[in-house]
Amino acid sequence: MAVLNERNAFRQAILGERVDRATATLPQTTAAAIFNIVGGRVMVTQIVGEVTTVIETQANDTKLTGNPTTGTDVDICAALDITADEVGCLYGITGLNTDAMIGVNGGALPAQTRGVVLNAGTLDLACAASNTGSVKWSLFYVPLDDGAYVTAA
Repeated sequence: MAVLNERNAFRQAILGERVDRATATLPQTTAAAIFNIVGGRVMVTQIVGEVTTVIETQANDTKLTGNPTTGTDVDICAALDITADEVGCLYGITGLNTDAMIGVNGGALPAQTRGVVLNAGTLDLACAASNTGSVKWSLFYVPLDDGAYVTAA
């Protein structure tokens, strides 16, 4: 008989599926895929980044961008300067593309208040500068099309 993991079942019922991306260095003055959206549309219910290696002390406007296979890229948040962010700093979004990405040093990250629908393609992290530092990411989503899913890039 299978044992129900109540915590995972509750999380999945509220936030949807979870995909984790291992820590990786920041893109250098460019955008790079952090997640792949495959097979159709998904709704992102929460995205959380965590700094694992301190971010270099120099200005670096950073944002998340939907990069569809067909169509035009769109920012899913406005840029946040991540200069000197400490290990444990958490990143997230509100779900409104005109709001800046949220960065909180080690404390508590507010939950995303709106879902974001992404077409098949990639979700990119865009950095305006070349900074040292690493971030790991977790993305929660609900597939909107049959067969749609997300993988770490």
